[in-house]
Amino acid sequence: MDKKLLDVLVCPVTKGSLKYDKKRQELISKSARLAYPVRDGIPIMLEEEARTLSMEEIDQLK
Repeated sequence: MDKKLLDVLVCPVTKGSLKYDKKRQELISKSARLAYPVRDGIPIMLEEEARTLSMEEIDQLK
């Protein structure tokens, strides 16, 4: 994931910052508890495409 792109992207729900999970190929929004997929290097920033993060996953991000 391009660092410059990550600096510009925000969560479409909360407008908060995102963290890139390279292993799962997802952009994580802790504030929205959502993980947006990255497919073929392209972030899919649609709420309906995101998966909800469990409390356990959120706790692991701290």
